[in-house]
Amino acid sequence: MGYLTSISAYIIPCFILIVLLVATYKKLPSYELFVEGGKEGIQMAFSLLPFLLGMIVSISILRSSGALEAFIELITPFLVWFGIPPEILPLALIRPISGTAALGMTTELTQHYGPDSFIGRLAATMQGSTDTTLYILTIYFGAVGIQKMRYALKVGLLADIVGISASIIIVKLVFG
Repeated sequence: MGYLTSISAYIIPCFILIVLLVATYKKLPSYELFVEGGKEGIQMAFSLLPFLLGMIVSISILRSSGALEAFIELITPFLVWFGIPPEILPLALIRPISGTAALGMTTELTQHYGPDSFIGRLAATMQGSTDTTLYILTIYFGAVGIQKMRYALKVGLLADIVGISASIIIVKLVFG
């Protein structure tokens, strides 16, 4: 383990050194290109800010309004009938919206129920089996100015549903 740790400490500096050597060999103005990339990065960050802020506000409204809890209470009998713990539903609903909020929920579930519990294993598997579809579409499509997502949203949400379903089935088969 110590060997891997020492190698990983040198990977980024070696990568930077290789980039600088190649730039010098090709006679490119590496510092000027670095500064230009920094300018573009700052412009990109400012263009993403409104989309990111909108997502954060939406998530806050959803959680603080009680709408999420009301929805969970409404479909709890359906979930119990299928053997799905209702505690996992907020994670399944938030995961396509925000990775940070989903990670926070996964952490809460793991701390409350334990990492070796069915819910803890299901939360971890669901976290790894799905993606932040709405966040990705909002940020990246917004950044490049794409207004019509066409099938990207449908396919992304379908992939999330498949990931959630597969994680429930696999955790039930392996650990249930």
